Parts: sequence; C-alpha cells; structure tokens
Amino acid sequence: MTETKNTRARSDTHGLHYIDGAWVWGNPPIMGPMTNGAWMASVVFDGARAFAGLAPDLDRHCARAVASARVLGLDPPVDAARIEALAREGIAQFPAGAELYIRPMFYADEGFVSPKADTTKFVLTLFEAPMPEPRGFSAHLSRIRRPSPESAPTLAKASCLYPQSAAALRAARAAGFGNAVVLDANGNVAEFATANIFCAVSGTVMTPVPNGTFLDGITRQRVIGLLRADGHEVRECSLTFDDLMAADEVFATGNYAKVTPCIKLGERELQPGPAYARARELYFAWARGTRAA
Repeated sequence: MTETKNTRARSDTHGLHYIDGAWVWGNPPIMGPMTNGAWMASVVFDGARAFAGLAPDLDRHCARAVASARVLGLDPPVDAARIEALAREGIAQFPAGAELYIRPMFYADEGFVSPKADTTKFVLTLFEAPMPEPRGFSAHLSRIRRPSPESAPTLAKASCLYPQSAAALRAARAAGFGNAVVLDANGNVAEFATANIFCAVSGTVMTPVPNGTFLDGITRQRVIGLLRADGHEVRECSLTFDDLMAADEVFATGNYAKVTPCIKLGERELQPGPAYARARELYFAWARGTRAA
C-alpha cells in the first residue's frame, strides 16, 4: 500500500489524490504560474465510476486517459495498467460500496506554448459523488457548436474543450433547461453538452455517427453493444434537431450518470421510453457482472 498523507475525516476533504508517489487527502496545489498546464491548457483527464462495489470499464477509461495525453503531445509517465491498479488502491480507502468519481489526469509542467513532453505530470483523484437518480432532464438547442478535429483536439478528453460545454450549460440553465443539444459544424446533432445522445423511433435506436467532433464515449459504446446483442437495431447516423423533436424518445449516456432519459426537449414533453428503459437495464445488469472494485 502506498503511503497516505494528511489523513482526516472524509467529510472535511475534497477527495483523495495520488501525487508524486503518495496518497494525499484534501485539495493540494499542484500547479504554479509557470506551469504549462495552467497557462497553456496542456491538460487531459478521464472519468470513471465506482459504485456498489463495482468499477465498470475502469480499464478502458485508464487507457483513454493515456491516449488523450498523447493527442496533446504529452508523454505519460504511467501506463493504463498502472493507473487502474492505483485506482483500485484508492477505491479501497473509501467505505465499501462508496459512489466515487475517478479522475486520472495528465498535464505538462514546462514548455513555452508547446508543452515539453518529458515534463508530463500525472495525478489521480477519487472523490465521493452520488450516482444521480434517473428522474430525467430537460434540454434545448444550443447556439454553440462543436469544433472540428482541424480546429481543436477533439480526439482527446482535453480540459480546453470544456469551457464550451460550460457555456452551453449556462445558457441552457438561464433559459430554464438542465442541458443542451449541441450541433457540429455541419448543423447535425453532435451530443448533449455533457453526454452522448440517443433517440428511438418505432423501436429503432439512433445515435450520431462519430465524426471527430465529439467524444465517442465509453458508456456510449457499451450501450450500443449491449442493445445490439439484445436484438435491437442501433443505427449510427447523421441526425438533425428536427429528427430528435420527432423521435418517440430521447436519452443520454455518459460516465457520470450512465443512462438517463430526456423528459423535455425544447417545448416538447417526453416520457422515458422502452429503448431507454432497456438500455439502462442492460447496462446495470452488465455492470453487476464485471470485475469488482
């Protein structure tokens, strides 16, 4: 077991962090004013979940963190297997069955504009974050559009992409909605501001085809595979906002809440439908059969 520093009541801390070979509770400083990650945004991260003694797809989230780092020109000092082992070590320091968010992160310590790859730092954070109840959410059409791969590092889960999501969320909440549908540069649906998007029409499930403008989520991929194995037709295709408005049901997939229904889209009221219900049922049945945390 790696050394743990600054141990204190969890209710008084921000989380547990693996930094420079030790576990630290709290919210310790990791960057200075000359850190490339702080002023040039050379930061990538990933998000996995632990709940009910499970950590579904933890290995894939760790691998994506490493891949994201390389997209930004970083040189990860740890590999995916090491990150997963550390994450499981961290999970064990919380109460059994704790609902956690697990966030591996890489950033460059040095570099003028371009990060110096050999100064890449690694931090792993775990903090308690209850799984949201699937009560459903509302969304509207955002004016913000996702950038293309030629204009932003869209193939990475890069922190520099998230101010755009935050702006879409601020506008949605100011308009009385909980989330936003974001289009790509061609005017097709990309995703929700914080999750991948699905709809269903007459039993056929549809989701935007990955075109480099949005992250092809791990939970998205998992749900597609589970639905297809269950006999459902799932089409990855171009979708317009009008297609969503005409759909029988709309739902989201993402690491934070897994599978959740959209119950209001613009001014249209929706009900959680059978495709959503089956996707959620299949996902959590699969999760219960995965390797325990």
